[in-house]
Amino acid sequence: MDGKPAAVDRYGVMGYPVSHSRSPVIHRLFALQTGENLQYELLQVAPSKLETAIRQFQRTGGKGLNITLPHKSEVTRLVDDLSERANSSGAVNTLVFRDKEIFGDNTDGIGLMRDLVGNLGLELKDASILILGAGGATRGIIGPLLDAEPKSITIANRTLSRARVLAEHFSASGPVTACRFREVKPSSSFDLIINATSASAKGELPPYPESAVTDRTFCYDLSYGLSPTPFSSWAARKGAARSVMGWGMLVEQAAESFDLWRGVRPDTQKVLEQLEISA
Repeated sequence: MDGKPAAVDRYGVMGYPVSHSRSPVIHRLFALQTGENLQYELLQVAPSKLETAIRQFQRTGGKGLNITLPHKSEVTRLVDDLSERANSSGAVNTLVFRDKEIFGDNTDGIGLMRDLVGNLGLELKDASILILGAGGATRGIIGPLLDAEPKSITIANRTLSRARVLAEHFSASGPVTACRFREVKPSSSFDLIINATSASAKGELPPYPESAVTDRTFCYDLSYGLSPTPFSSWAARKGAARSVMGWGMLVEQAAESFDLWRGVRPDTQKVLEQLEISA
């Protein structure tokens, strides 16, 4: 033996901004749990620099990347091969570098479903679902939600045209409609409301439809924080049955990415416990 330390494989997350991300902590816990030798970096990349940054990371020996806001849709044009779930959603959150090619996948949807159904015990068959926001995050979750056979999915957005594009894209797979935030009917009663806007990450509160929340509505924010997000606080004030942040989804989608990169699936419950997050 020559005594040289084993090479450390490099991974990271690219977004703008990205300083709030807890992904490095989660992947460090995954690596310790599984004995994998890797490092995971925060990489803040402006939209105009995205392609250059990805190519440079790949060229300098990087093995894979997570992609977060606002790059999930744009990055689809930079990959050589897309998974079926990334292709159907039109959004990518995981890149795997294979030789000189880039493989793109989307683990958001399966991460959300594992949290909603597996960790939180929700029954989504015949449920009425409202998704707030029509960006890359929404693209990644609609397909898996439709696979659960809900009664309906409504996409509400500030700009109607963006919501309509998504509704039309997925309408062949199930009952998906679009409207503006203010057009959510007061008589509507939703079993599940998912906040997929970037507002919570920015500390903002868009004009969410207050009448959509009842005492039987489960509210789920894809964003997360050490204290309640603006959406989580809003949902609780409006009398939601329960208001949950997206820590479970974050850990579950990260585990799916880790498995794609390393061929090993971490125990997500142990990591949620280590993070002191109630699943």
